[in-house]
Amino acid sequence: MNIPIKKTKNKVILNVFVDGFFILLIVLCFYLQIPMNSSRVVYIPKGGTSEIITYLKQNNFDLLNIDKQIIRFFGYPQSGWLNIGYTRLSKGDFLYALANAKAALEEITLIPGETLYFFIKDISRQLNLNEEALHLAYANYAPMIEGVILANTYKVPKGISEKHLMYYLVNTSLKEHEKWAIKFLGQYDQNQWFRYIIIASIIQKESANEEEMPLVSAVIRNRLEKKMRLQMDGALNYGQYSHTKVTPEMIRNDTTGYNTYRYNGIPKAPVGSVSFKAIQAAIFPANVDYLYFVRNKNGVHSFTKNYDEHLKNFSK
Repeated sequence: MNIPIKKTKNKVILNVFVDGFFILLIVLCFYLQIPMNSSRVVYIPKGGTSEIITYLKQNNFDLLNIDKQIIRFFGYPQSGWLNIGYTRLSKGDFLYALANAKAALEEITLIPGETLYFFIKDISRQLNLNEEALHLAYANYAPMIEGVILANTYKVPKGISEKHLMYYLVNTSLKEHEKWAIKFLGQYDQNQWFRYIIIASIIQKESANEEEMPLVSAVIRNRLEKKMRLQMDGALNYGQYSHTKVTPEMIRNDTTGYNTYRYNGIPKAPVGSVSFKAIQAAIFPANVDYLYFVRNKNGVHSFTKNYDEHLKNFSK
């Protein structure tokens, strides 16, 4: 029986193709098992896969041009700092992680009452950013010189720029400001709202605990209504003086609008960051007629509406 030559030739070609495919697959499997070193967090620049591979090769990652095809099979890397998770892994695991890893995040915390001056100092050290650039970026996005960024813990990508960080912090906080204003007041009027934030920032500085906040708020409200000066030390703990003890000399010499011993009303801007509880207290002060308070031996405050009684509390 004679087998057609053409049919035999096609079968040979098919066998060669199949054999070649399996050989290529075996080679690829061995290639993907090659061990390689990496850092736990890898920076990926913006650009196409070719640019990414070129950048990584220039930074001592053991990669070849063929790797860009493999990455495309797995997915596509996002730019920024990616959390690879391991320092020693196979080529295949690295390329897969590169295409699918999530951004490496770092937590930064602004504690209640802290000022922008010290917050920027802290995050510039933690994230290796430029202080001056952070201040400029904040001024570019924030409607107030202080108090816009709410006291909270924020998760930000490693390697974020000063501009993008401040844009994120300010805009995230402004959305919360608007949400709370609508919840408490029924509308968001920025000037009206930040008057409450200024009061809240003083409450934050003056209160020994959250339970006292509505009482301190009531003292502020009552003194303002009676045209009395607030005379509160916390207002002088603004900016770089956040951790400075307020002394009689400081009260005499400070001529800024933060000196509520010298000037009537509230300061022109918040004196630090505020918490939700402080804002709530500023809007809803306690229904009491207190005008004075002083810290007692228990570390909290004694409140009174009578000056003579206040002097007795002070002497204790």
